[in-house]
Amino acid sequence: MIRVGAVGDVHLGEDSRGLLRPALEKIGEHADVLLLAGDLTRHGTVAEARVVADEFGGLPVPVVAVLGNHDHHDDHPAELTEVLRDAGLVVLEGETATFDVDGHTVGVAGVKGFGGGFAGKCGSAFGEPEMKAFINHTAGIAERLESALGSLDTDVKVALTHYSPVPDTLRGEPPEIYPFLGSYLLGEAIDATGTDLAVHGHAHFGVEHGMTPAGVRVRNVAQPIIRSAYTVYCIEPAAVAKV
Repeated sequence: MIRVGAVGDVHLGEDSRGLLRPALEKIGEHADVLLLAGDLTRHGTVAEARVVADEFGGLPVPVVAVLGNHDHHDDHPAELTEVLRDAGLVVLEGETATFDVDGHTVGVAGVKGFGGGFAGKCGSAFGEPEMKAFINHTAGIAERLESALGSLDTDVKVALTHYSPVPDTLRGEPPEIYPFLGSYLLGEAIDATGTDLAVHGHAHFGVEHGMTPAGVRVRNVAQPIIRSAYTVYCIEPAAVAKV
């Protein structure tokens, strides 16, 4: 059994130091790895990233993260990534990370993701250059996710994104903003690669449980949804069950 801890959208500011750390100190008793599904900061400043590094660095389990839209707001994602990696976090954008857990291998592929909408109600790369750029950006990210997941030769595969790969976990959000919350292209990448679990954030007013068209379980771990420092999922050969 692989225990995957996850949380997203913690939105830490400079005044948040010490907010989560007490709940994380004993995470090794409950999880084998911790995934951070983006929006780790409020405004994407380097100073806020240092708070994130202090909260999540040096934990007894590997910590794997992707950035979210808030983490890009100050236009310094490379600097944020450097701060987090210096603290020992693994930050992914089209890359993978693998770990050994009790004789099993676990692979995580991560991208931020982007919007565009979902099958039947989505944008297309047609018309103005701005619209083409929007959709092509998502398509490129989805291709990197599929390539990363496909490269994993592990017992368990997990997809980590900020934006949602399915509309299921967006229920409760205004339908008008679905195109800005995720894209079906991410879900197609997950379904094409034998993935066991997909974890995302971003949808503060959505729901936790969802599923891709091919039956991969999707979990929205935005902190306003899970209402805790993290949640844990157990991955077994045929099922993903919440602890």
